Amino acid sequence: MPIAYLKKASLTSRSDASDTTRIVQDILNSIETGGEAVALDYAAKFDKYDGSIVLTDEEIESASAQVPEKLKRDIEFAHANVKRFAETQKKTCTDVEVEIVPGLIAGQKSIPVKTAGCYIPGGRYAHIASAIMTVTTAKVAGCENIIACSPPRPGVGINPAIIYAAKICGADKILAMGGVQGVAAMTFGLFDLPKANILVGPGNQFVAEAKRILFGRVGIDMIAGPTDSLILADASADPEVVAADLVGQAEHGYNSPVWLVTDTRSLAEEVMQLVPQLIDDLPDVNRENATAAWRDYAEVILCDTREEMAETSDTYAPEHLTVQAEDLDWWLNRLACYGSLFLGEETTVAFGDKASGTNHVLPTSGAATYTGGLSVHKFMKIVTWQRATRDGAKPVAEATARISRLEGMEGHARTADIRLKKYFPDETFDLKAEA
Repeated sequence: MPIAYLKKASLTSRSDASDTTRIVQDILNSIETGGEAVALDYAAKFDKYDGSIVLTDEEIESASAQVPEKLKRDIEFAHANVKRFAETQKKTCTDVEVEIVPGLIAGQKSIPVKTAGCYIPGGRYAHIASAIMTVTTAKVAGCENIIACSPPRPGVGINPAIIYAAKICGADKILAMGGVQGVAAMTFGLFDLPKANILVGPGNQFVAEAKRILFGRVGIDMIAGPTDSLILADASADPEVVAADLVGQAEHGYNSPVWLVTDTRSLAEEVMQLVPQLIDDLPDVNRENATAAWRDYAEVILCDTREEMAETSDTYAPEHLTVQAEDLDWWLNRLACYGSLFLGEETTVAFGDKASGTNHVLPTSGAATYTGGLSVHKFMKIVTWQRATRDGAKPVAEATARISRLEGMEGHARTADIRLKKYFPDETFDLKAEA
């Protein structure tokens, strides 16, 4: 039997794409042409902030002093976990070399990018965890300059906890500027900042679009849309836990899809009853976001078998994927398309979002079919090198000359010819192309 939708979304994450591209392109063009003055104009317009743009050491210390000690300990705990996981990831970035043919050695090196720009949302919610995820990972990778950029609140500035997190995680500069203007400032090297080589971190649709447009002249972690989450649950799952996890992710925003895929109709029906009740109990802003997300974007899908459930999940390729089902090892080995995987009731997306160690900057909108999330590797350039003895170069030069001529690239062929002639003057080589 084909899968059945007990609840079908009326909208998708792409439904409200309108003139965002035009708006963002105009802002970027204006700032690139007009520089800091124009960026400050946009900051006054959108951030409604006229304080320091690049925070001084004194301002950072003052903000840090406002953070309660208990919250500082929590931030430090999360930082330690993210740092430990990132350090483990970095150990997989090893330099290697191999003798391809006798006398020809090739290798790879892992080189961190010089300057990382880390965008930290601070509008609707103060994303302290995003400071931890982005800055810590860039620091472990070995980036020489790390810029933390976060939108200030009118008359207040950046949330002190974000400032504290950015500082202890290793930010070299903290930029109080939000949205497209903040992204542009890091990219174009405004306010005496080094130009970013890579931009990372989540943001609203305007930040995401700015990163997409700038990609190429600067690296980015990924092209991101609204956050999305999928739960795979069988008859062993607790409906209340499943419902709570769906609501916990729906509160991200009005257009944040959440999906439940199950082989148990009774579980699905109970969850569908519980979710609206849990949403109604949230604070105002959270309730408004979750209500819209559940109403317009959520889906509940009924399957016959766990294989059908897994196939459905891989098709959706969710940013966050939770399994609340029996035989967790089967799911771990079977599932192939997700940003981050949470196996069993004892872990949840919020753990990964905040403090467990894995990164929460993840691919959205189906991008998990081809990429993973933010990691040390995103800040590393994997480059190659080679060297050879003259004897080692000989067979490579012969093959290069013939392949180049077959392709019609005579100039390439002659760079091989000249070496063979110089190194082996007494030998004759057949370097013609034979189609």
